[in-house]
Amino acid sequence: MEATVRGYQEKDLPAMREIWNEVVEEGAAFPQAEPLTGREAEGFFAQQSFSAVAERDGEVIGLYILHPNNVGRCGHIANASYAVRRSVRGGGAGEALVRHSLAEGKRLGFRVLQFNAVVRTNERAVALYERLGFVRLGCVPGGFLKKDGAYEDIILFYHPL
Repeated sequence: MEATVRGYQEKDLPAMREIWNEVVEEGAAFPQAEPLTGREAEGFFAQQSFSAVAERDGEVIGLYILHPNNVGRCGHIANASYAVRRSVRGGGAGEALVRHSLAEGKRLGFRVLQFNAVVRTNERAVALYERLGFVRLGCVPGGFLKKDGAYEDIILFYHPL
């Protein structure tokens, strides 16, 4: 069954926080080192240009946040982060979230979606972005500090909206 993506609601916050923190605690994809508390999560997801959830059978299984990548003269470039519950990864929720964010970014008036730090070893994400037409801008050697203390390369991508 496919995931349905929609704007988040307050009732989704506990699941969103749990999924976000799962990725943070894995220490292999998000730059954040500390998990969100309940109060922090509420403010964090509310302050984005758009926050969405993916749900399947009434359960929140993933999310994304969308916001400007920069300010002022570069404010037309969006950035996004995606998180899918570990137990359902590889089942299509990530693709549904990315596709939704591309449409939502365009609807909000952004012209480009740029990713600043896709960890090279996040092979599923790299393959998905390339399949969906994202353009690889380059690589920053050792740009990501993994939880185990090793440094990993990060890839920059963009997609016109």
